[in-house]
Amino acid sequence: MDLEIKANIKLADYTTFKIGGVAKFFIVVKNQEELLEALSWARKKSKKVFILGGGSNTLFSDRGFSGLVIKNEIKGLEILNENEKNVIVKAYSGEMWSKLVNFVMEKNLYGLENTFYIPGTVGASPVQNIGAYGTEIKDCFYNLAAINIKTGELKYFNLKDCKFSYRHSIFKEKLKGKYFILWVEFKLSRDKKLNLSYPGIQSALSEEGITDPNLKQLADIIIKIRDAKLPNPALLSNAGSFFKNPLVDLNTLDDLKNKFPELKYIISDGQAKIPAAWLIEQCGLKGERLGNVGVYDKQALIIVNYGGAKQKEVLNLVKIIKKEVKTKFGLKLEEEVNIL
Repeated sequence: MDLEIKANIKLADYTTFKIGGVAKFFIVVKNQEELLEALSWARKKSKKVFILGGGSNTLFSDRGFSGLVIKNEIKGLEILNENEKNVIVKAYSGEMWSKLVNFVMEKNLYGLENTFYIPGTVGASPVQNIGAYGTEIKDCFYNLAAINIKTGELKYFNLKDCKFSYRHSIFKEKLKGKYFILWVEFKLSRDKKLNLSYPGIQSALSEEGITDPNLKQLADIIIKIRDAKLPNPALLSNAGSFFKNPLVDLNTLDDLKNKFPELKYIISDGQAKIPAAWLIEQCGLKGERLGNVGVYDKQALIIVNYGGAKQKEVLNLVKIIKKEVKTKFGLKLEEEVNIL
């Protein structure tokens, strides 16, 4: 096979943040064979490898990447097996997440609907344990197959293997940068099981006079909520939610509530999740601008690139945000975006 490896490709063009230098080497792969060829080439040339999906959660260095960037476009969706209650759906990692969610919703399968409208690819979903509006993909994850970047060997990971936690998995820690996720399988339900616990969804449904939404109605509500708060990357470059919501124990929560009676939080599994957006807003940083970057004026979790921004500008703003939140609340914000 003749590999179509390109040289000196501008990475900013492949991310929603529109920031980043050039990749020394760059290739688009559309099947497993092409992927294995590309990995073999990188091993022989002793080049580092970075896997790029939809580019919606990535902040590249202005220096670029000196190794091989592999753009994943391995696509495909299929139903593997089913019974009266459940269906196993397989999605290849280069498929857009929104396409998978549309696919299962059209078949009236439940489990992924709250993640409708999340940008990015299927391959990123287990890495981040993506979630929205009270759900995470670990709730309906079945298993996945991944290829060892160094050896090319295929390995399967079940739910326990992935070590999922809030916006986290083994692929962000011990196995970071070591595996290419090839496909992911989800176990979805035929029974109507909607999670409507998120306050924003409840209030939006109430406004519409909907008491028992179907999948289409829920999807429309989610679009409405997200469009009201999140900037379209095609119009205002960004990488989505930049920070994780801090998790604290209940004793820490009580201390915070005593100091800040208006504190926002959600209790789950013996911990309290505090909205990072609320913390940033309370520090007076919502809408703050620093050169070519700023905190989005409708959602403080989003850092936007007003045009021509460099990674250094983003990181300077991030440093200010983290310092202000730490000073005011004593809480440490962690980045959700992958920074290279």
